[in-house]
Amino acid sequence: MNVNGKHYRTIWLNPDNKKSIQIIDQRKLPFYFEIETISTVKEMCIAIKDMHLRGAGLIGAAGSYGMYLASIEAQNETNFIKAIEKSASLLKATRPTAVNLTWAVDLMLKNIGTDKNIQNALKSAEAIANQDAEACRLIGEHGLSLIREISYKKNGETVNILTHCNAGWLAFVDYGSATAPIYAAFDKDIDVHVWVDETRPRNQGARLTSWELEQHGIKHTVIPDNTGGYLMQKGMVDLVIVGSDRTTKTGDVANKIGTYLKALAAKDNDIPFYVALPSSTIDWKMEDGLKEIPIEKRNQQEISHIEGVYKDKIVEVMITPERNVGGNYGFDITPARLVSGLITERGICKANKESILNLYPEHDN
Repeated sequence: MNVNGKHYRTIWLNPDNKKSIQIIDQRKLPFYFEIETISTVKEMCIAIKDMHLRGAGLIGAAGSYGMYLASIEAQNETNFIKAIEKSASLLKATRPTAVNLTWAVDLMLKNIGTDKNIQNALKSAEAIANQDAEACRLIGEHGLSLIREISYKKNGETVNILTHCNAGWLAFVDYGSATAPIYAAFDKDIDVHVWVDETRPRNQGARLTSWELEQHGIKHTVIPDNTGGYLMQKGMVDLVIVGSDRTTKTGDVANKIGTYLKALAAKDNDIPFYVALPSSTIDWKMEDGLKEIPIEKRNQQEISHIEGVYKDKIVEVMITPERNVGGNYGFDITPARLVSGLITERGICKANKESILNLYPEHDN
């Protein structure tokens, strides 16, 4: 992804200090572009939990780099393994819904083992980050076919795509999941326009997705979350593409709260509803999303307050009665029956166990 003409990933090894990690501080976007340096496991836990960084793939990469920092901190501990395992537990507890985090931290635990070689830990972390970026690039290639087909049927007229939250470059190491096919289509000179849900309560769509699309030069319109159904009824949406924080092996999808409502509206209006995700987001142990996927309940202040810029400063204001108690569920579950298909790094499949396992036969056990 380019920012003002310069390529960035969302997370990387600090070139000036190889014992620290740098990230784009997403709390400041789109108002200010700032780089944050993270030097300890504790700082990485804060960055993940307090959403200095967010998004399934990026959280996984952050967890892997956090384990690299853990291997540095554990060098002087009496019990290296115990210290590493403690750091792993702290990292995994920061965001319970996104399966990429647990997947990445557990893989790092396995790769580090009893080895105190810091460079091997770094190599493993960077491999996970590179894998995420490559998976998203391939998602873009596979998803491009869906947009190209719609463009052909519309004789080259604008393809209108609706997305929810931010499943873009900022949610992964590079490219994004839901946005990867959009970027690929735009780069192939296909006329695309994106309806961007604002995505309350943290407004990741209004603040992050719109900023990304602007940087890439893609036409887009920010809309209130409740507008999508109306647009679908009026024939103003050709395709819905969203991301996922955890998908069961049967095709149930956990994504940012409000996704389920978009899937219902799409189903009622015969509009294809696709979920773009790397296989690291698939939970191979879960079959029933409603019963098994843990849903994060976040601080009510995210509902009662909202951020914006006033006189060049980011300020927070209250928008509810002072003693209001908010119910802030971070995610919802979209049943597989509402999902037209999954766009993965290995191709597009139906949202059912048989089709998913046809793409990933190594998990058929």
